[in-house]
Amino acid sequence: MQLHVSPSMRSLTISSNNGFIDLMKIKVAARHISYRTLFHTILILAFLLPFVFILTAIVTLEGVNKCSSFDCLGRRLGPRLLGRVDDSGRLVKDFYKILNQVNAEEIPDGIKLPDSFNQLVSEMKNNQYDAKTFALMLRAMMEKLEREIRESKFSELMNKHFAASSIPKGLYCLSLRLTDEYSSNAHARRQLPSPELLPVLSNNSYHHFILSTDNILAASVVVNSAVQSSLRPEKIVFHIITDKKTYAGMHAWFALNPVSPAIVEVKGVHQFDWLTRENVPVLEAVENHHGIRNYYHGNHLAGANLSNTTPRTFASKLQARSPKYISLLNHLRIYLPELFPNLDKVVFLDDDVVIQRDLSPLWEIDLWGKVNGAVETCKGEDEWVMSKHFRNYFNFSHPLIAKHLDPDECAWAYGMNIFDLRTWRKTNIRETYHYWLKENLKSNLTMWKLGTLPPALIAFKGHIHPIDPSWHMLGLGYQTKTNIEKAKRAAVIHYNGQSKPWLQIGFEHLRPFWTKYVNYSNDFVRNCHILEL
Repeated sequence: MQLHVSPSMRSLTISSNNGFIDLMKIKVAARHISYRTLFHTILILAFLLPFVFILTAIVTLEGVNKCSSFDCLGRRLGPRLLGRVDDSGRLVKDFYKILNQVNAEEIPDGIKLPDSFNQLVSEMKNNQYDAKTFALMLRAMMEKLEREIRESKFSELMNKHFAASSIPKGLYCLSLRLTDEYSSNAHARRQLPSPELLPVLSNNSYHHFILSTDNILAASVVVNSAVQSSLRPEKIVFHIITDKKTYAGMHAWFALNPVSPAIVEVKGVHQFDWLTRENVPVLEAVENHHGIRNYYHGNHLAGANLSNTTPRTFASKLQARSPKYISLLNHLRIYLPELFPNLDKVVFLDDDVVIQRDLSPLWEIDLWGKVNGAVETCKGEDEWVMSKHFRNYFNFSHPLIAKHLDPDECAWAYGMNIFDLRTWRKTNIRETYHYWLKENLKSNLTMWKLGTLPPALIAFKGHIHPIDPSWHMLGLGYQTKTNIEKAKRAAVIHYNGQSKPWLQIGFEHLRPFWTKYVNYSNDFVRNCHILEL
């Protein structure tokens, strides 16, 4: 509000910038009024004008109550004065009513949406949108944003799946160079272990570890971590099983990089004559079942109804379609009694684990007549790893599953298991495993998605001895919220999940647990730029 006195002192002008009072003039006759009277008049007006402004504003606000534009709706939110009731609550309820009305309506086809909030505000001012139009456009913008976020998330999950299923250039280089070294260097082909140590391979007074993998670098980390963490490394024997294409490179690595005093044996699946398609249903299924290869190597988005799928559900489905599940190396653990007929007790390790504590006490655990010492995964608080029951793995709408299994039964973990092979040989675990694999193939993979854990949960049912969770901490390949202090205290940490530490998608803050056991000074590692992973 401005007060202006003309130079002649004959007029007094009062103006307001708020739109309520545009102009008020008071003319003063010079001959009939004294300066003292004028001064007092100005003081009185200055005192009364705020009240005049308030009354005028109230009258103006009363006049816009019927206004339907969003601009008017905003001006009505001010409090009523001079004893009038504040109706802002009613206005909010009115706006809720408009939002509910818009939520029940169809968004018009071809509606042009602003690209930003600033553009929306600008269009509101220019077009004088009413509250309903504003709410409709707001809903359309939010739904568009939600669609874009979902599409982006699904795209991210697909890219992550492909990254997890692929072989990094550095690891591929390492395998090729070592394979070439095997063919040209006699030292790379030397017998593992040396002839005088062969009897140790079946000596039950030693601690026997079994590792099945085609990842040379990962195998070196598992072995190095076990040896460096052991209080008696001279009692350690590692039996590494790999596929035919990786055998030469794997042998060359451990021949050129011995882990003395521990003992390492490297064998290929082609060296076990009885591992044939007839004896291994997984191999038979891969060749003969029309949908298996397409399921694991085909277009994972084809036929998928993403509108009714959450990103987490989609991620779980992608994880279940990992090509590793049709690899014999991943199913090999079910044949341990036949692979090692002279051993009584072994620890089987996945290639994505790191050993941080001496594991010799595992051989002293009494399994009480059970076959498999494993960590149960149904007693944790996290949603991803340690809260799994049978319902998380099986389709209980299938009649065979519903008849034979309990959805609330506790699941357990593969990845670090101690097996009593003597007790195992007295059971029908392998036959049960084969039976359910075949039934699942007959049902077009509708009982569960082909993997190693679901059929093992059935085959080992009644043969599990729970061990303390500190022996095996899972989830380092799933979630970023891993408890670092708890991971430091765990005997074995497991990068189960897609984010392996040797991949670029691995979690940076969890990778050091793994990289500390990589020999970056090794010529093969350095020349293949493994450090750049």
